[in-house]
Amino acid sequence: MLTVFRSLLAVICWYLRPLVKRFLRETTRLCELQRVCYGEKPGAPRSLSVEKSLLQSRSGDIKKLVMILDRMSDGRKFTGTNQENIIHYAVHTVLRVKQINPQIHPQFGKSFAKCIEHIWGYRQLIQDVETLRITPYDADNKDHENKLLTLWELLMPSVQLESRITKQWQDIGFQGDDPKTDFRGMGLLGLENLVYFAQEYPGPASHVLSHSHHPQYGYAFAIVGINLTSMAYHMLKDGSAKSHVYNVSRGLPTVKVFHQFYCYLFYEFDRFWVEAKPRNVMDFSYIKEKFESRIRISLMNPASALRINIAVDNI
Repeated sequence: MLTVFRSLLAVICWYLRPLVKRFLRETTRLCELQRVCYGEKPGAPRSLSVEKSLLQSRSGDIKKLVMILDRMSDGRKFTGTNQENIIHYAVHTVLRVKQINPQIHPQFGKSFAKCIEHIWGYRQLIQDVETLRITPYDADNKDHENKLLTLWELLMPSVQLESRITKQWQDIGFQGDDPKTDFRGMGLLGLENLVYFAQEYPGPASHVLSHSHHPQYGYAFAIVGINLTSMAYHMLKDGSAKSHVYNVSRGLPTVKVFHQFYCYLFYEFDRFWVEAKPRNVMDFSYIKEKFESRIRISLMNPASALRINIAVDNI
């Protein structure tokens, strides 16, 4: 019954929307996009509202613009000079369709351009991350092998790796003697996440690794890391991470933003895991599910911007 009511309400809102927009335009002398860009805070509140407005538009020109922007970002062409040209075209199209005078409203173009950068930069980020995810780890690829060896050197700087295939890999949380088999699910993305964490946040990474060796609350560092890559990937792809990405990106969202989001998840999961006092590693799925639920709730806040908060933590 509730589902039917919601569906009916959505239909009513759809039909009434043009009337409401027309009324507000007549009374404020501003179109919906202007009201959003002037009324919402920069970052996620503004970009999410602009995105919703564009996607709900019934204008043929706006629909065509959205299709062009989708095509360019899906083709990963939203970069460099091309990016500037695309944003200029988008702003010019909206100014024309909405009959906005740029001389009278100079700030609108700048605010709207930043929203376009966020919205379709996010869409392109999904493509960039997906490319890494579907790239399998290749032991015959020198770049892949070097990244794997770099991970060891970063996490275990005082311990020399005896050979490429060795049980030592289990010391940083891989399942067997050869880590390549553990990257099957997330491909090269899982490795690059781990390397970024160890390289850019050496203190927190070392701290988390030490927790993974705890006699009671220990866990497989690398395997958990790859599981968190999967969590971050799905949050990015289903749009849950939009509020965070829009808020932390000053320019076009890049893979670096995804890596930093992953680092936050890893650092916070470690804290969550220890505080949960697991009986053993069999509690992993349950605790991971609770952690993911908590993160998703945080991301529902348009003001969310998740960053590592480094603190001294002893167990």
